[in-house]
Amino acid sequence: MEGDKGAVCVTGGTGFVASWLIKSLLQEGYAVRTTVRADSVVFLKSGALGILKACLKSKTVKRVVYTSSASTVMFNGQDVEVVDESFWTDVDIIRENLSPFMRSYMISKTLTERAALEFGTQHGLDVVTVIPSLVVGPFICPKFPGSVRLSLALVLGNQSEYSLLLNASMVHVDDLARAHIFLLEYPDAKGRYNCSSDTISLEKLSEFLGGKYPEFPIPSPESLGEIKGMKWPGVSSKKLLDTGFEFNCGVEEMFDGAIQCCKERGYL
Repeated sequence: MEGDKGAVCVTGGTGFVASWLIKSLLQEGYAVRTTVRADSVVFLKSGALGILKACLKSKTVKRVVYTSSASTVMFNGQDVEVVDESFWTDVDIIRENLSPFMRSYMISKTLTERAALEFGTQHGLDVVTVIPSLVVGPFICPKFPGSVRLSLALVLGNQSEYSLLLNASMVHVDDLARAHIFLLEYPDAKGRYNCSSDTISLEKLSEFLGGKYPEFPIPSPESLGEIKGMKWPGVSSKKLLDTGFEFNCGVEEMFDGAIQCCKERGYL
């Protein structure tokens, strides 16, 4: 039986964001069909184009909302404090500066988003992309989400990941799901939309976590002053906010949800 608002297909339904999005869509009155997520990103571009071709062939799909990544806007070789949707990652910079695993993921995301938007333009298919920063919050997927694990590096004591949080832009998973639904329904949605509510430095994150969760041995802000690494630019969501969308959650809600869920799952 169809939902009151019609049917939506969500690919990769066992993933962190997709599983939460499915829950949110059902709550909003949509009927949802999904596919199981694959672990490999090698064929991500061709896989995405295959889905777009199927959508075009169906002649019933009104809009495709593609979940991209902030990695598609951050590595642009420009010394800026904040990036918006006009920025595109330079894949040559990624190849030269990142590990093979991170390199493969980020290059795939960048090339796939470009290809999806170009396909939509060439074939008259309405394609909108959502570009989330680090996604944090509770989770209902079967695995420990990598973005949540990274956000909790100071809690988990994963020192090798501290440098990745020197200037971290974040968004609550529920706000991200709401943004997907909003852009699915918003009649004037067009192109790319960054989705990030907060940016916090490593020292400020340490101060926040240490004060809010004294049960964990959080490193002091002073002890983190010598951490070296790439300082990511902040991610501007002005275009999304200008549509009338509002974020409901901040850093406190992100970590409350993530930590409580990790405790329940036995990760903490």
